[in-house]
Amino acid sequence: MVGCGNNKTEPKEEKNIKIGMVSDVGGINDESFNQSAWEGLKKAQKDLGIEIKVLESKQASEYLGNIETLADQGMDLIIGVCNTMAEDIKKQAENYPDQSFAIIDQSYDEIPFNVTPILFKENDASYLTGLIAGKMTKTNKVGFIGGMENTVISRFEYGYRAGVNESNKDVSVNVQYAGTFADAAKGKSIANQMYSNGADIILSAAGATGLGAIESAKEQNKYAIGVDKDQSSLAPENVLTSALKKVDVGVYNSVNDLVNGKLKGGESKVYGLEQDGVGIPESSKSLVPQDILDYVNNMIEKIKDGEIKVPSTKEEYESMKK
Repeated sequence: MVGCGNNKTEPKEEKNIKIGMVSDVGGINDESFNQSAWEGLKKAQKDLGIEIKVLESKQASEYLGNIETLADQGMDLIIGVCNTMAEDIKKQAENYPDQSFAIIDQSYDEIPFNVTPILFKENDASYLTGLIAGKMTKTNKVGFIGGMENTVISRFEYGYRAGVNESNKDVSVNVQYAGTFADAAKGKSIANQMYSNGADIILSAAGATGLGAIESAKEQNKYAIGVDKDQSSLAPENVLTSALKKVDVGVYNSVNDLVNGKLKGGESKVYGLEQDGVGIPESSKSLVPQDILDYVNNMIEKIKDGEIKVPSTKEEYESMKK
């Protein structure tokens, strides 16, 4: 849905364009979506000659103040990373009607005229990793660790479960939520339990919490599936693949639109397979057999052609299974 206005920006020529970003509690070194967003912003700085600034939030209560600080410093665009600050972005959009904002992972029933939601089809990416997990599990038991229960992580979960079910109907998926995106020790503890109960592949959609699951996979010689970024470098022999969510692409494109006077508030930008906004990395070739990758590539084309609709909610998943 479109909000009550059209905040189309004009090219900024007389001064340096300044872009501010507020991270969530995971911070810009989370090896996940905060870091990916920051990398996209740094690339924009290099390519477009803009000024950039990031304020890292240690706790959710800091979001509102960090957004206000950047607004008071005259940013041309303020980007909030993660849907957990959606209400704070909305509130400050009302307080600063002349300020442009973007929010990653969240839209609104009525999008404020000065806010651009940047969304991703995470379920498409996790579906592809689920296809791989279903084909490669030796125990017919795999796991999913979510950070906090919300619509974004739900898309990861049910896309993954659908992919596993599509490629191997004999596989059971153990699902647990950590209740946090910033506790690697908890992620490791949950993964240890899943592996000890027979799971041999785990996807974690949990930000920095998922780093603990990868560490567990490395210690126990099991497989993990990375998220958001290509996380194979963290454990080259254990990260089977990654559910890529190219936040860097969404951030870079939004900044580029702003620079060229094409950024529109009041409407969402959605990135899926068609926009090269999600997928799996080239590094998958090192551990995933080519015949399985060929199978996955065939399924990618079916998704793009509309032959397969990947579920994003429990209701869609249950309906698909019937």
